[in-house]
Amino acid sequence: MRKIAIYGKGGIGKSTTTQNTAAALAHFHGKKVFIHGCDPKADSTRLILGGKPQETLMDVLRTQGAEKVTNDKVIKAGYMNIHCVESGGPEPGVGCAGRGIITAIDLMEANGAYTPDLDFVFFDVLGDVVCGGFAMPIRDGKAQEVYIVASGEMMAIYAANNICKGLLKFAKQSGVRLGGVICNSRKVDREREFLEEFTASIGTQMIHFVPRDNVVQKAEFNKKTVTEYDDTENQALEYKELGRKIIENTNFVIPKPLTMDELESMVVKYGISD
Repeated sequence: MRKIAIYGKGGIGKSTTTQNTAAALAHFHGKKVFIHGCDPKADSTRLILGGKPQETLMDVLRTQGAEKVTNDKVIKAGYMNIHCVESGGPEPGVGCAGRGIITAIDLMEANGAYTPDLDFVFFDVLGDVVCGGFAMPIRDGKAQEVYIVASGEMMAIYAANNICKGLLKFAKQSGVRLGGVICNSRKVDREREFLEEFTASIGTQMIHFVPRDNVVQKAEFNKKTVTEYDDTENQALEYKELGRKIIENTNFVIPKPLTMDELESMVVKYGISD
């Protein structure tokens, strides 16, 4: 079983990328996949579940007590029998969402939710936060691999570099390693070139360049991943290829984040802005 945490700037498309990759891994590669949503918005599994709202683990814990947090209660199976759970979060203005992630993962482990027959467990983590509970998947060794979703936009690269700083901090104690950067293209100028230079500079790889395609939005409108919507679409084949690269990846590193001056110089070189 490989446990993978997906990080990246808020709004970069982490949940879309995670769900489409999971669907491709199950559909094209025959893998058994579990998605654990670690965002209080609880939107990490909706495409796999056909848009159906999922009762979150924290909701059950808060309203019914820990003894009611059973696998049958909080785990739902969706497309290609992909298993899904959402951590959820505290009531607005009350409590710490990061603490909720710690509680949720601990409960799932105690309940034996991550079963030995699984090939992949994906933790879809909120934004570019690598502190507190949001750092738990990499700080405490819950995930062994990290993939960062980024684009050729300035703030996406800043976020990726900050995540690498967090990885560097926790790598020795937890053994977590960076598997690469997934470019979720925004069609900005020289995007592929910029990402390739950035990833090489921090000692990793751009594991795949996912082109921008409106079929992703069409599929989401139909509450589906691209693979479920139409597995012959070019974009479905892109996620198939990303899945293959993740399966075969052996390039796991402790990243070497850039200094602010180095990052600024690279941004200026490519004329990048948001």
